[in-house]
Amino acid sequence: MNAKDARIAIDAMGGDLAPDEVVTGACCAAAQLGFSLILVGDEKRIEPLIAASKASASVRVVHAPEEVAMHEAPAGAVRRGSATSMGRTVELVRDGEADAAFSAGNSGAFLAISTIRLRTLPGIARAAFATAWPARKGPMLLLDSGANVDCKPEWLVQFAIMGCAYARGVLNVAAPKVGLLSVGEEEEKGNALTAAAFPLLRAAPIDFIGNVEGRDLLLGDADVIVCDGFVGNVALKLVEASSEYLFDNVRARSKDNARARIGALLMRPALRKVKAMLDYREYGGAPLLGVRGICLIGHGRADSFAVVSACRAALAAVSHDVLGSIARAFAAQP
Repeated sequence: MNAKDARIAIDAMGGDLAPDEVVTGACCAAAQLGFSLILVGDEKRIEPLIAASKASASVRVVHAPEEVAMHEAPAGAVRRGSATSMGRTVELVRDGEADAAFSAGNSGAFLAISTIRLRTLPGIARAAFATAWPARKGPMLLLDSGANVDCKPEWLVQFAIMGCAYARGVLNVAAPKVGLLSVGEEEEKGNALTAAAFPLLRAAPIDFIGNVEGRDLLLGDADVIVCDGFVGNVALKLVEASSEYLFDNVRARSKDNARARIGALLMRPALRKVKAMLDYREYGGAPLLGVRGICLIGHGRADSFAVVSACRAALAAVSHDVLGSIARAFAAQP
């Protein structure tokens, strides 16, 4: 699909910095990338922000007066449905009025609403959040990153197949290599889940390279790494905190003495590149793979830069027909 024909629905009220940063980023992305933008939320708050951004008249606003709170129980958000900006955003995809949806709001609610409103594709038991990581060899995709804290072995195979389709279409990895996150590279290492999943992954129609360890999340050869959502979410939050911890310490130590300040000044260009590489905002959002629609969830702190990145990822997923690729891969399974 051509970018000009794509329609992306944005939950304008979702996230800690909504609606200001979300609307600003969405309008900027639409101007840069050329897709049709649908902003969902309280029109009285959204429309002045659109005017301030000097967006084109093609931006469509869908009024949804209620918000899903960041700590609201998913069941409550599902019950309120289209009255909420998040629920209405997903329903636009379900009803064929949008090709992709993005929210930086409550991830549990987004998971529940997307799964119930859209349902999973045939052959897929559970949808999974897929998170792109800035690994040494290039972008690496980790899934599940938090949708399913307990998993069955066969679900990890499904995650791997979905991850490969997304890596090819959005991350431009021609032949993705898949690793199983464990506590050692040897086949016998791991827990009951990894032990049962290993032979299933080896028999799957993927390039499975075996077990990988925690260090391989950043330093390994795998393009797609699968694990249960409990481990994946812990790993994700650890890496996010590690990058903040590193650069906070660099700033703090550079204030201690003149030599440190000079060294930090000389290293600033290199440090900026490293910081940009580790910045979660570069990838913008994590796709919820497995549902019948392109849906991405953003970080709760997503600013306008992150929203632009998320729109870029959503547009790539639509343009490369990632949804169709996943459906065809499972339709070909015996």
